[in-house]
Amino acid sequence: MDNQLYLYFVFNCVAETENISHAAKLLYVSQPAVSKAITNLEENLKQTLFIRSSRGVKLTDEGQLLYKYTKEAFEILKKGEDLMMHMKELGVGHLKIGVSSTLCKYILLPYLNRFLKAYPHIKITIESQSTIHTLKQLEKGTLDIGLVAKPANQKLYKFLPVDEIEDIFVATKDYLDNLRLREMDEDIFATANIMLLDEENISRIYINNYFKENNLTPKHILEVSSMDLLIEFAKTGLGVACVIKEFVHEELKKGQLIQIPLKKPVNKREVGFCYNHNSYLSNSMTKFIDFITNG
Repeated sequence: MDNQLYLYFVFNCVAETENISHAAKLLYVSQPAVSKAITNLEENLKQTLFIRSSRGVKLTDEGQLLYKYTKEAFEILKKGEDLMMHMKELGVGHLKIGVSSTLCKYILLPYLNRFLKAYPHIKITIESQSTIHTLKQLEKGTLDIGLVAKPANQKLYKFLPVDEIEDIFVATKDYLDNLRLREMDEDIFATANIMLLDEENISRIYINNYFKENNLTPKHILEVSSMDLLIEFAKTGLGVACVIKEFVHEELKKGQLIQIPLKKPVNKREVGFCYNHNSYLSNSMTKFIDFITNG
């Protein structure tokens, strides 16, 4: 079929010029090569496509019918080429990003705001979901890039760090007063209502490992589906919430929440953009990666 397409291309050029030598010059091939291509096509179709004369060639009725369709086909291809080049010049493209609702609100949105000002013709699709789901989609190739905490599998993913986050425990002053927890000698995890993200969340898995490593066993756990809800529940005095310190900066500054000191603080984590090593880097992806790296 590839060779047949070339034969149609040669036929279309000869039909337009009505001259084999002129067509040969346009195609940058020899005149015998053009003549042979036309002969091969006629033999394949078992039809005479041109009437030859000393003045050039003229389409037969069958040739005119075929030319009607080849002309339309190659014009469509040319339009496709032109549109593709135009889109490239404008920077038109599409980028699919996976991110948790928390990281989307606090980290991704500022990046997108600046990126879209630089590349307004790139369409962005955001899939708000857990980090685990985002990593699975990156592995399958159904997402271009994700904003996640640094994944353990560095062989599969390319990770571009953009920030560090710190997990802390917070509560209102009234809640701590009621529990008489100003003296931190007591085990807060044994007495307080500990509010955590659900079990499938990467942050929860990280905190569970922290509990295990430090022999801590929370007795009263309230699971919440999002970081925003954890923050709001903590502000209403429902308990002690495990939150990202960088996301409650204002609440800590205003005294709405108090950070609870720990004997051993939770280690900070890296957050960044992640994509599959084997993924195809489109123009949009290349621009976004360059923006992250150098922007």
